[in-house]
Amino acid sequence: MPPSSAHELSRSLKPRHVSMITFGGIIGAGLFVGSSTAISTIGPAAVLSYALAGFLVLLVMRMISEMAMALTGVQTFPDFARVGVGNWAGYLVGWLYWYFWVVVIAIEAIAGAKIINGWFPQFDVWEIGVALMAILTGVNLLSAKSYGEFEFWFASTKVVAILVFILIAAAYAMGFTAPAGPTFANLTAHGGFAPQGIAVIFAGVATTIFSLCGAEIATLAAAESEAGSKTIARMTISVSTRILIFFVLSILMIVSVVPWTEIEPGTSPFAQALRVMGYPAADLIMNGIVLVAVLSCLNSGIYITSRAMFGLAKNGDAPQSCVKLSTSKVPARAILIASLFSYGALAAAVFAPDRVFNFLVTSSGAIMLFIYMIIAAAQLRLREKLEREAPERLQVKMWLYPYGTWAALAGMAGVLLLMGLSEKHAMELWASVIVTVAFLISYWVKCQVQSKSNA
Repeated sequence: MPPSSAHELSRSLKPRHVSMITFGGIIGAGLFVGSSTAISTIGPAAVLSYALAGFLVLLVMRMISEMAMALTGVQTFPDFARVGVGNWAGYLVGWLYWYFWVVVIAIEAIAGAKIINGWFPQFDVWEIGVALMAILTGVNLLSAKSYGEFEFWFASTKVVAILVFILIAAAYAMGFTAPAGPTFANLTAHGGFAPQGIAVIFAGVATTIFSLCGAEIATLAAAESEAGSKTIARMTISVSTRILIFFVLSILMIVSVVPWTEIEPGTSPFAQALRVMGYPAADLIMNGIVLVAVLSCLNSGIYITSRAMFGLAKNGDAPQSCVKLSTSKVPARAILIASLFSYGALAAAVFAPDRVFNFLVTSSGAIMLFIYMIIAAAQLRLREKLEREAPERLQVKMWLYPYGTWAALAGMAGVLLLMGLSEKHAMELWASVIVTVAFLISYWVKCQVQSKSNA
């Protein structure tokens, strides 16, 4: 292991950077485009699906905040799993998180490339995707501060866009700008508020929860922030709460302005709502916003994968070369390795979309739920130990412990069950299980090799 001075990350990120980095990792194409699938499948009651999914994520973020405050020497949430459950859990959470974001990088690069291709068709999608990844990899290699500054403005643009949309849509729905008066009748006029039934609302959580994941990014960025653990813990909760409000209000405004039966899956319901409200340049506006959103997620993805691998390397779970830092105090090798694997995923999307890339996307479907369930198990064990040995360190507490934690675990298990029973999501669940088992086997192999080398 290199000496500590050789692998101490810079403390160049300010609280505003960490806050917007967290927003940036969550608000992406999943909201601006992916929400159309949920609305067209569930109806206006998709609002409740998003609310339930957001509440589950909020419970997990409260657990992470509790552990971040109590374990001041532990800097990243995969290490909460390591301390609370065991080394195998830290290994598994770290690598699953890395894998998830490697796939996200490729997905976001393709989404951004398709938008730019619509403006400049002389360039192929794969060429644009490679260029986008190369540019943002370069940004991440410069310094943590340069990444944070880029992400601050990317994410700020998205947040402002959502707030403006909510305000103008609310004015329209309440009849202030709508020619025919209030439009809230759209919530019940086309088959009722829950036209597909109550059960579909709960099943919809399986579709919506993945677009709400990401607030845990704050704990990874904390290692490079001048903010203390108390600030990061509070930030994790505040960002999660704001994200929940943004998502729920956005979806509520969309289904209030546009009849849910007119929402087309795979298109932006935000653009459709803007067209209904009389904005002729809606498609151009939303394409610009979605491009910023996907570039922001792509930028965050490169940052997250490199820091996840850096953390794994510090614990001996990844190549030790990844723990070395450049002169600008960034884990350059970890950044390049993550980018290399994402280039591979991008190539799979271009040359083998039906087999390789489809498996990569499908296999990432339930991974965040697996990660969150391990985090919940870690919180249960650590809370019991802390109450017994050091109750004064519990400055932030999980709500309604232990019932709140068990409720979150039950909710996530319920989502997995619904995925298994769903024709649409069953393959995602089993592909995610295959990847998880593969990483568990790799951990067993690693332990066997280490035990033989130490013998």
